[in-house]
Amino acid sequence: MLTPYALSCDGRTTPLGLDERTPLLSWRLRSDRRGDAQTAYRILVTEDGVRRWDSGRVEAGENAQIRYDGPALRSGTRYEWSVTVWNADGAEAGTADSWFETALLHPDEWAAVWIGRDPRIQPPFDPPVVDDLTDRVRHLAPPPHLRRAFQLASPPVRARLYATARGVYEPRLNGVRIGDRELAPGWTEYRTRILYQTYDVTDVVQAGENVLGAVLADGWWSGYVGFDSRHQAQHYGDAPQFLAQLVCEFADGSTRTITTDSEWVERPGPIRYADLLMGQHEDAALALPGWDSPGYDAHGWTPVQVVDTAPGPLVAEPDEPIRVTEELHPVSVTALGDGRHLVDFGQNMVGRIRLTIRDAKPGQRIRLRHAEVLTDGELYTENLRTAEATDLYLAAGQPLETFEPSFTFHGFRYVEVTGYPGTLAARDVVGRVLHSDTPFTGSFECDDETVNRLYRNIRWGQRGNWVSVPTDCPQRDERLGWLADAQIFAPTAMRNADVQAFFARWLADVRAAATPEGAFPDIAPKVAMLTEGAPAWGDGGVIIPWLLYRAYGDTRTLERSYDSMTAWIGHVHRHNPDLIWRHRVGNNYGDWLQVDAETPRDLLATAYFAQSTALVAAAARVLGRDPEPYDTLHARIRAAFVDAFVEDDGRVIGDTQTGYLLALGFDLLPPHLVKPAFARLAADVEKRDHHLTTGFVGVALLCPVLARHGRPDLAYALLHQDTYPSWGYSIVHGATTIWERWDGWTADRGFQAAQMNSFNHYSLGSVGDWLYGGVAGIEQAPDSVGYRALVLRPTVGGRLTWARASQETIRGRVACGWRLDGDQVVVDVELPPGTTADLLVPTSDPTSIRDGNGEAVPGPELRLTSGTYRFTAPR
Repeated sequence: MLTPYALSCDGRTTPLGLDERTPLLSWRLRSDRRGDAQTAYRILVTEDGVRRWDSGRVEAGENAQIRYDGPALRSGTRYEWSVTVWNADGAEAGTADSWFETALLHPDEWAAVWIGRDPRIQPPFDPPVVDDLTDRVRHLAPPPHLRRAFQLASPPVRARLYATARGVYEPRLNGVRIGDRELAPGWTEYRTRILYQTYDVTDVVQAGENVLGAVLADGWWSGYVGFDSRHQAQHYGDAPQFLAQLVCEFADGSTRTITTDSEWVERPGPIRYADLLMGQHEDAALALPGWDSPGYDAHGWTPVQVVDTAPGPLVAEPDEPIRVTEELHPVSVTALGDGRHLVDFGQNMVGRIRLTIRDAKPGQRIRLRHAEVLTDGELYTENLRTAEATDLYLAAGQPLETFEPSFTFHGFRYVEVTGYPGTLAARDVVGRVLHSDTPFTGSFECDDETVNRLYRNIRWGQRGNWVSVPTDCPQRDERLGWLADAQIFAPTAMRNADVQAFFARWLADVRAAATPEGAFPDIAPKVAMLTEGAPAWGDGGVIIPWLLYRAYGDTRTLERSYDSMTAWIGHVHRHNPDLIWRHRVGNNYGDWLQVDAETPRDLLATAYFAQSTALVAAAARVLGRDPEPYDTLHARIRAAFVDAFVEDDGRVIGDTQTGYLLALGFDLLPPHLVKPAFARLAADVEKRDHHLTTGFVGVALLCPVLARHGRPDLAYALLHQDTYPSWGYSIVHGATTIWERWDGWTADRGFQAAQMNSFNHYSLGSVGDWLYGGVAGIEQAPDSVGYRALVLRPTVGGRLTWARASQETIRGRVACGWRLDGDQVVVDVELPPGTTADLLVPTSDPTSIRDGNGEAVPGPELRLTSGTYRFTAPR
């Protein structure tokens, strides 16, 4: 039966706290019947059982981004919704239901004011007896513990806590931590918007005394962020602040709202300082047992200061928050002597440690230092630059204690534990993996373990760098949202996970960071000294909205981005009227971290100018705008590119792999020069004994362009290569995430310059898109949106004897795989209802293809509708 599943509202399954007035409703489809499709749907939205909107039966096959079209939604209200679908025969089929809840839809509904520590009252910081603290952390203020006691005559029938921080916070209520968010509210361009969270606390609030509390830390607001030595901290403010209101509804229809106001009190607790880059220092002797519970004596606590009475640009959290999603256990714990243990988790991860401490003496000092790799058996920390990545714990002297920092995170595989009492057992140390909790929806596997390790490295790199923003690295003093890294990796990211809401939220920061002239930045949120975006970097503001539209049918983000997309093209064009992009190029990084090659930077810039212009023209067509000016401009840029950079024999100036990849991948060459240009690209790969030279910009195009132009053998040769430079080289030398640079470590030179040498940096992992689309064969048709129409071209080659991939698209599950069985190739396909696919069976004899029943089918290209299929053909 045709069945809807995975219902979502604005890209989330059951959003609690939504401030879109017209949310978008979506569902996926499955069916056990081949050729099935949705022919109609009906959406019903209710509130407390009362019908609020009934779409009626809509004759349409669309199942994603359906706009709510009912009466205005009310604030703080739970809405249930269901969808019923009709199948290919027009018969009513399955029904599924879900819910969403609105947040505070009107600014005047905020009664709370911003509170924080009174700056006139600075709690003393007494350094420990062993004082090896650096000047960076020595005088950091301890995070305040905030509390507010209040009385209720009866328990509420419904209670919601709306909360946020300028900084990061952990909410508490009646002795209980509320929710599972980490580092809330996350990082945005705080000057233009701050996210707030909604919590259902109905079961926690009680009659009688209640205590609402929070622990507040610097986070991105006032803590260390980035690499600018002239301005490393306090980018937005000099101290964290908190804003919250608890709304309680009672059985008699009355309400009571408790807000942040001057009635709150605060004091420091056991955390002496907490910083995202530097780490967390905790003294268990300073713990405040019961501080967030009724009955606690708060005498002596200090009144807070009201620091701002205007709530400011608040936006309800629009995507999944940062969460702890997995726990890792050590593969080894080694006693090093002199009171040190070295813990190896076997995987470069991002998060923190939960350490169980047994029989420590009062005041015993335990230090945790984190690193990604080792050098001569010791932590390699030079690449952290000024990030200290060190957590400190002073024990209370209890038989059993647990230390897990709350307001920091590190990128690491190894942890050096110093001062642990006795011998550290593996069971007493746990790696807590945290990242923005984007649901993983894709998979790839094959029979080559090195390729599987590459795929896992790509996924781990995505997890570790999806921490509120798509960061460039999670370990050193940077962790910034670089646009080029994001746009180059976005196609792979969209294969691996549902990142629609994540990217849509971040793109608001990208737009906010643009200059008045229309220039996108290199990074967003914009905190560093960088100004106008460089070629391929600023272009991320054009490319990512288009990719979201293609993958998810997300016209809303495309619409919201369109004006800034056109402004970017206008900015580049205005300063480069000859259409060769040489002026106003920002830092102009070129093909960043390419090896043994130098692609001309004006060539790369002009290629991106052309590509972004073409995408703006395409977006104009989708949105009903006039594409003609951009179509014309694109044609002129394309001609200028050929005149400036392409010779009559197809040679592209610079003669680099990336130069040819840009010309071919962006379709910038006239037809008669495609073959000679590609021949030069192939020859360059061959003369280098199947090694690449591409940097960040070229690498994503490498395997797809080689395979598309008839040389998948070269793409596979690069995929399997394990000598420098290659993906396999890092794996041979122990990589469990993608390195920032091909030469992060080499056998003959050792470590690269520590100033820029991350071992967890996803950009070079953009080959993951080709694993799905080239090796396993899952691609969209050129004019398809949301995987409505597919082109399945599994590529047999290399050392592989089988490969398969799957994706949960907005339509449903797509899968494609192949295996060699003697002199036969077997291809398996799964398509969701309502989709079609053109399958190209990889066979030497298209006349001998047979289906799963052994019946002959004409080939090699087969037109398929939804369902599961198996085909067998000669190799």
